[in-house]
Amino acid sequence: MEGKHYINGEWTIYGDEVIQVMNPATGEQVGTVPNGGEAEATAAIEAAAAAFPSWSKTTVYERADLLMKWHDLLLEHKEEVGEILTKEMGKPLAEAIGEIEYSASFISWFAEEGKRLYGRTIPASKEGKRIQINKQPVGVVVSITPWNFPAAMMARKMAPALAAGCTFVAKPAKLTPLTAVRIYELAEEAGFPKGVINLVTGSASKIGKVFTSHPDVRKLTFTGSTEIGKELMKQSSETMINLSLELGGHAPIIVLDDADLELAVEGVMASKFRNAGQTCVCGNRIYVQSNIVDKFSKMLQEATAKLKVGNGLEEGVTIGPLVDKDGYEKVEKHVQDAVSKGAKVLIGGDGKTENEAYFYNPTVLVNANSDMLVMNEETFGPVAPIMSFEKDEEAVKLANDTRFGLAAYFFTDSMSRGTYLAENLDYGIVGWNDGSPSTAQAPFGGMKESGIGREGGQEGLEAFVETKYISIKL
Repeated sequence: MEGKHYINGEWTIYGDEVIQVMNPATGEQVGTVPNGGEAEATAAIEAAAAAFPSWSKTTVYERADLLMKWHDLLLEHKEEVGEILTKEMGKPLAEAIGEIEYSASFISWFAEEGKRLYGRTIPASKEGKRIQINKQPVGVVVSITPWNFPAAMMARKMAPALAAGCTFVAKPAKLTPLTAVRIYELAEEAGFPKGVINLVTGSASKIGKVFTSHPDVRKLTFTGSTEIGKELMKQSSETMINLSLELGGHAPIIVLDDADLELAVEGVMASKFRNAGQTCVCGNRIYVQSNIVDKFSKMLQEATAKLKVGNGLEEGVTIGPLVDKDGYEKVEKHVQDAVSKGAKVLIGGDGKTENEAYFYNPTVLVNANSDMLVMNEETFGPVAPIMSFEKDEEAVKLANDTRFGLAAYFFTDSMSRGTYLAENLDYGIVGWNDGSPSTAQAPFGGMKESGIGREGGQEGLEAFVETKYISIKL
């Protein structure tokens, strides 16, 4: 598949330099995209700026109609787009198709939610005055999205921006740009006017520099590492760009001794091993009450043994490859460090590499402790370390002992104990007996160094508007 930039309604290539897109399951090339930079980013922003005045004045009903046409086309082609996603990212095909459906849910949600972007009238303190509050689109929006959810992260940003009346420029990850190209082709087919949506592929540093400095950009939305998020924040300070940053995580999972253990294991499997553990909200460290830790560990081991590692296009595969060598080596380092510090491998603990493809077997570790890398750093791989605790308060303290605060999970059948955990965990997303809490209609985002702002839900639309206060003296 040969991708191109999409700028001002045209598919184009500025130069000869390309990025080769590789299949992480086979090491084979699956396509190319242009290796763009400053010129392409500038042209895309200028196209978006030129289109903004007319697009921002369209009615929410016109915008909703286009969004729903795009939604329908995406679902109509979900198997095709899912296969592209699997080939360039590696996740099992069923997961990839599920991601396309999840992406479409954001489009339909914001198509409707845009109709409820209400202002208000406030009673004045003096006779003969009126106070009005209006909501208006922020302007040109630029986005930078990660490789692990190339469809969902784009839709979660693009749909609310368009619904609010903003114009949009997307920069997908270099590892997974082909999914974005196909999604844009479907958006073009839906009928968005020229300049309203734009796509540039290429150098993150060169394109990002333009995104954070161009005077026409009024909003940057980014999903990725905390380190890159901080750098973008610094770069954006000169132009005071409105920012939404969804950054790294280090999610704890707490299992109390009154939990339904079958439900807990099911929830841990959904959280930990989805996308081979390469998700920002996946459980990274598991704390289990000491009187049930042996039973829970055995049940998790048995469930993990049913997973199948391989090429995501093969029947029955539930764990695909890690995205690259660096990811594989980090997982390997975390497991080796844990074992050297007293952890025991119940299952897994090894991997295989072949033809530039990197597979790591789903792993369960017991006897974990707070000195291990796996309990202090985001692993981004299929490794489930288990550490025991005695009291509920200890579990909360351990869970909160991190600079991150994106997602946390716990399992208990007690309303009082669950309420205590929910209210005291310093995380933006909390799953109570739920290992898969993400949904289009709820706000997604973190506390502390896990980011700024929220995506999804009513808050996800508010992120793309400015609030204007109008005081009228009659």
